[in-house]
Amino acid sequence: MFPAEITRAAERLLAACQANGLWLATAESCTGGLISASLTAISGSSAVVDRGVVTYSNQAKVDLLGVPDGLIALHGAVSREVAHAMAEGLLARSRADIALSVTGIAGPGGGSLEKPVGLVYLGCARRDHPMVVERHVFPGDREAVRLAAVARALAMGLAATGDGATA
Repeated sequence: MFPAEITRAAERLLAACQANGLWLATAESCTGGLISASLTAISGSSAVVDRGVVTYSNQAKVDLLGVPDGLIALHGAVSREVAHAMAEGLLARSRADIALSVTGIAGPGGGSLEKPVGLVYLGCARRDHPMVVERHVFPGDREAVRLAAVARALAMGLAATGDGATA
């Protein structure tokens, strides 16, 4: 279902969470649940995956994650600020120790000069740790952008466990 490198990354993240007694949750927009799917495709994932929410619309981000609608109006749904608020909101609404968020423009349409197709913001929040938000412009078609975002989110999650590898 997923490329081997994503499956291996998901396996590493799940193992690190389990070894460290950490729960994990995801809030996804442009990936539409692919991060959660990559994790839950692996047997035993229920030991560490608390929940995954797909907040594709702006209203879902507001309703389910508590992202202030004024923040979306000011910065746009695809922004560092919204990725931050998504991860923070998910952490506040779950038992997870680590929350991953993603918002972006997967294409092929919807891009602009300021926010091109492939622009993705990824957030990673861990209780009692500094928030990490990354900006990427991933190349390729819609599938390539979404899979690149999944791979990067899994790597960020692994880094948040304290178990090393970040790439």
